[in-house]
Amino acid sequence: MKVDDFSARPALGVGLKITAILLFTCMSAIIKSLADDVPAGESVFFRSFFAIPVILIWLAQRGKLKSGLKTKNPMGHVWRGLFGTTAMGLTFTGLGLLPLPEVTAIGFATPIFTVILAAVLLGEQIRLIRVTAVAIGLVGVMIILWPRFSSIGTMEQTATIGALLILMATMVRSLVQIHIRQLVQNEDTAAIVFYFSVTASVLALFTLPFGWVMPDLQTFGLLVLAGLIGGVAQILITSAYRFGSASMLAPYDYTSMLFAILLGYVFFAELPTMMMLAGAALVISAGALVIWRERQLGMERGKARSVTDPKA
Repeated sequence: MKVDDFSARPALGVGLKITAILLFTCMSAIIKSLADDVPAGESVFFRSFFAIPVILIWLAQRGKLKSGLKTKNPMGHVWRGLFGTTAMGLTFTGLGLLPLPEVTAIGFATPIFTVILAAVLLGEQIRLIRVTAVAIGLVGVMIILWPRFSSIGTMEQTATIGALLILMATMVRSLVQIHIRQLVQNEDTAAIVFYFSVTASVLALFTLPFGWVMPDLQTFGLLVLAGLIGGVAQILITSAYRFGSASMLAPYDYTSMLFAILLGYVFFAELPTMMMLAGAALVISAGALVIWRERQLGMERGKARSVTDPKA
């Protein structure tokens, strides 16, 4: 899909974005439910491999099966795949160790770390408003993580490890965002989505010697379902940016907290703590401030956001 294929239909864009976020949250819940039995590398493979046919069917229906997969920068896709697969693997591991709402809350720090990396790696100037947003966001992250770090050496140590893994995933995902901003300058968004699924599938195979299991029929079905849901969600989120601007659609990322709280409570009997909610509120406020400021500065991030999997 070329970003030029834009048609202003904001209500449709919002509907597609929220549906995509719900599906991504459902996918995370499936991966979490299997975490005790299926290693993260195997889950990454199924999530990526079974998204490929969904993406190919979508491209064929749009008549872009050939043109949409052309690439001028194959190594760029390899690096995107390496960073994204690392982030996904860390996230899937952390999902087995932390409540779903907490994983989601820490993940909201991605825009904050992205601002920092953009300044360090790209020399992007950040002034008072975005510096303030970064500071607020980092305080929020510390509030979310504090109960985990204060429990080192106790029975809650596995949750501390999970928090560190999700924090690392969030940082790597910020690096992915920086890389995608460069990649979308010359690459079709369809190619970025497709080649990420391909490279992630191949890279995940390298974890095969490290504990992969032969899933039973039910587990196999859930793993395939996670891949199909992930593929559909990616298509929906890519399509959403054909109908609405990045600045309008980006805040709807935060609906994932509502979905995570609901699914966490219904399927895992998880309830967020007041401290976690307070920290998440600060991180969300900081992220919203970054989005608002980038809109004021005319920084349109639609192409980068349209190819982003929240877990990679």
